[in-house]
Amino acid sequence: MRICFFGDSFVNGTGDDDCLGWPGRLCAEARSRGRDVTMYNLGIRRNTSGDIAGRWEGEAAARLPPEHDGRLVFSFGVNDCVLEDGRPRVPEEQSLANARTLLTRARATRPTLMIGPPCTGEASMNERVGRLSDRLGPICQELSVPFLPIFPRLTGVEVWRDEARRGDGIHPNRGGYALIYDAILHWQPWREWVV
Repeated sequence: MRICFFGDSFVNGTGDDDCLGWPGRLCAEARSRGRDVTMYNLGIRRNTSGDIAGRWEGEAAARLPPEHDGRLVFSFGVNDCVLEDGRPRVPEEQSLANARTLLTRARATRPTLMIGPPCTGEASMNERVGRLSDRLGPICQELSVPFLPIFPRLTGVEVWRDEARRGDGIHPNRGGYALIYDAILHWQPWREWVV
C-alpha cells in the first residue's frame, strides 16, 4: 500500500526532533506489524487549502500508479486561518469550497481520509481554526470521506501547549505529534486500512 499524506507543516512534522511527525509514526507502526506500507509525506510549510488543491493530483499521480493500492490522507486549514494584513490568508468560505472540491476529486480516484486541523499556540488563531474544523466535518460527512477532528483533542493539552511554547510558538515536538498519531492510530477508518 502506498499512502500520500498531503497538507501543511503539521503534516510535514515541523518541530519534531525525530523528523517523523504523525505520518511517519503511523507508517512505522504499520510496518512493525508486517504491513507493506510506503509513505509519501507531502506536507509543505505555509501551504493553504488552495495550495494543496492545486498540487495534490499531479503529486499523487506520480506516486500512485493505477496498478498499486494507493491511498490519500489530507490535513489542512491552519495556514488558511493565519492573519495577513488583518485578514485570514484564505477566507473561511473559500477554505470550505477548496476542501469540497479537493475531497470530491480525491474520493473519486482513491480511498481518502481527512484529518482536521490541530490547534496552535495562538489563542486568537485557535478560534478561527476551531470554527473551520467544525465546518469541515459536515462536508466530509456529505462526501462520505471519513473525518477525524483533532482540534478538540489537543486544545488545552499541556504537552501540546508546552512543546509549542518551547519551540516556535506554533508547532509541537515529538510529544505533540505522538498525540495526533495516537488519535489516528485508534481511529476505525485508519485501522481498516492497515490491519
